Amino acid sequence: MVMDRLRRPLLFLDVDGPLIPFGGTPGHESDSSTPSARQDGTNPLLTRLDPELGPLLSSLPCELVWATTWMYEANRSVGPALGLPTLAVVDWPERSDDRVDEWFGLHWKTRALIEWAAGRSFIWIDDEIGDGDREWVSVHHGGRALLHRVDPRIGLQHNDFAALTAWIDASADR
Repeated sequence: MVMDRLRRPLLFLDVDGPLIPFGGTPGHESDSSTPSARQDGTNPLLTRLDPELGPLLSSLPCELVWATTWMYEANRSVGPALGLPTLAVVDWPERSDDRVDEWFGLHWKTRALIEWAAGRSFIWIDDEIGDGDREWVSVHHGGRALLHRVDPRIGLQHNDFAALTAWIDASADR
């Protein structure tokens, strides 16, 4: 059983864009870059979550990990709204020289996720993944990786799970 857990791929999950689309319904805030609570203590952005995504994510044979600027707040508000258990959270290191990464077209999360994965296969779901990230991961990561970009206007959709499942199934054959 422990061996199965170690072999399951990681699934790094961003919140803003993939789970909370920027194209929310009228009357909602248009900028979800910072989780901010209303006076009643609830975050108005949580109304944009599709509660059906929680069971779909949970059913994937992956170890889910928050890879978001929401950090630990994701376990307090986003996870429960989706019916997810408490997940591990990537602690982002202090950024020292983003200019080098920007020049190479590398997202600021990329290096930290590769380090966190430590050679283990992973899926990264985010709305800001680019070609520079894919190239860098293919050169610097020893395991398999799927960098799955989501349109931030619509977020993670049910049909995205076909691509995720196909990649996981192909990984199991290796």
